[in-house]
Amino acid sequence: MKRRILVVDIGGTFVKLLMSERVEREFPSGPRVTPKQFLAKLKETARGWKFDVASIGFPAPVRNGRILRNPKHLGKDWVHFNFARALGIPVRIVNDAAMQALGSYLGGGRMLFLGLGTGLGSALVWGRNLMSLELGDLPYANENIIENDLGVPGLAKLGKRKWKREVIYAVGQLKRAFIADYVVVGGGLVHRLDRLPKGIVRGQNENAFLGGIRLWERKRNSRELKWHLL
Repeated sequence: MKRRILVVDIGGTFVKLLMSERVEREFPSGPRVTPKQFLAKLKETARGWKFDVASIGFPAPVRNGRILRNPKHLGKDWVHFNFARALGIPVRIVNDAAMQALGSYLGGGRMLFLGLGTGLGSALVWGRNLMSLELGDLPYANENIIENDLGVPGLAKLGKRKWKREVIYAVGQLKRAFIADYVVVGGGLVHRLDRLPKGIVRGQNENAFLGGIRLWERKRNSRELKWHLL
């Protein structure tokens, strides 16, 4: 029997629940949302769905399936929250940008993913490896951090034209720094970019669902999972 996978994409504004590329439900998120509130709303929103396992993209650093610190744009008490115990099913959890990066990977070398939104999501994919990054905290101009210029605050501060130039410049620099064969730029602000230089690909937010599915892929004729989460 085919395994039914629930993909959960937790954002600072909405939490999206996906059972397929077209079957989606969502509920509001926000800076005061706690794990208990999240769980109650998830169970209410997913009522009537049947699923065997879940993939969760979470907006904070995640290592070995554990949340390392509370997210910037949600409430507190997430670090020790056990999703598998709360849902009663096996769960694989990764950073939200890493999940979208995995779904965006086209193969053929090293891919850097950058998600332009409230902040700056980032991940690196190559071979069978998925590495979550925290590039948004990199030092930037005027004692700032880079996500404040490339994300929503930067668009408001710089204006659309200057912001676009800043994004293209920074993406090119990061591509060189990570020796990436190509960069996928996704997130809620990607539609603000009209033309992208060679080697930079426009991502689709729907790729988060594919990334959640890929988290459960196994090597052919093996019980070992296909993707190494670093």
